[in-house]
Amino acid sequence: MSAMAERIGALTRRLDGPGDPVDSGAMMRLLRLLHDVGREDLPLGRLFEGHVDAVQIVMRYAREEQRARVAEMVARGATLGVWNADLPGEALTLADRRLSGGKSFASGAGLLSHALVTVDAEGGRQLILLDLARTPPVVDRSVWQVAGMQRSESHVVRWESAEVAPDDLIGVAGDYVREPWFAGGALRFAAVQAGGIAAVVEGARDHLVTAGRAGDPHQAARLASMYALAQAANAAVRAAGEGWFDDPDAHLPLVAAARTAVYGAGTQVIALAQEAVGVQAQFTTHPLAARIADLSTYLRQPAPDAQRMQVGAAVAAGTLRVDL
Repeated sequence: MSAMAERIGALTRRLDGPGDPVDSGAMMRLLRLLHDVGREDLPLGRLFEGHVDAVQIVMRYAREEQRARVAEMVARGATLGVWNADLPGEALTLADRRLSGGKSFASGAGLLSHALVTVDAEGGRQLILLDLARTPPVVDRSVWQVAGMQRSESHVVRWESAEVAPDDLIGVAGDYVREPWFAGGALRFAAVQAGGIAAVVEGARDHLVTAGRAGDPHQAARLASMYALAQAANAAVRAAGEGWFDDPDAHLPLVAAARTAVYGAGTQVIALAQEAVGVQAQFTTHPLAARIADLSTYLRQPAPDAQRMQVGAAVAAGTLRVDL
């Protein structure tokens, strides 16, 4: 077992349980844990969030005996992930119980013990839980050449006529994209990203304090701005988490608002931290360089404009109101 997988296993033992949060208190405990992990190590946060997502999906949609089996596996240290992004021109297919094709951005490839993958089926996307020791993919590491988040190991994976057992299928076609959990699940990675923002603020602070420059009025103003931005991102995540069990119509707009706030805060905090630290933040040996590179990469989640449009529509409809 890799060191990263061992860390995921240790974090899993801190969860309330393998299923979805049952109330706002449980939701906030999960989001705070994800935030803490993102603050400590953003690639680890990405993989742990994917593990949580995969286990929650199984517990939500699988049969009772499948849920029991996965719960036992996780208790023994199994690490899971969700691989949904189709490989262009080589989409994953299932025919006659044989799996062929690939997935891109398969985070944790080569590290995880199991992966939830999706294939198109009549009625929608079908979930398949693969034991990667029994059904190992060919991992193509040539594509994931990025400035940040290298340790998330988000590679291209392929199978060719790999046998799938009937019990590997989870739920029914269409379960994966059921709302509010599909889009609403983005709140988990927003919490991880918000933790990454906090880490950049702390890294800039540490640099300025060590250099004896924190008292400069311009630097103090930058620290104040970074703090306010990071807290605004946290507040948006917290509002979505605490509101998850309230008005159902507000579930997804609140998550979209959290994603929008985190994205905006993250980009601004990165710019301010680079201004504060200067060229030293560009040196790979500086601890802030990796934090900025990881956060900048992880913030690039799909469809930020669509999130803003959803928030704007909810404000116009009165679903979201400015409140204290």
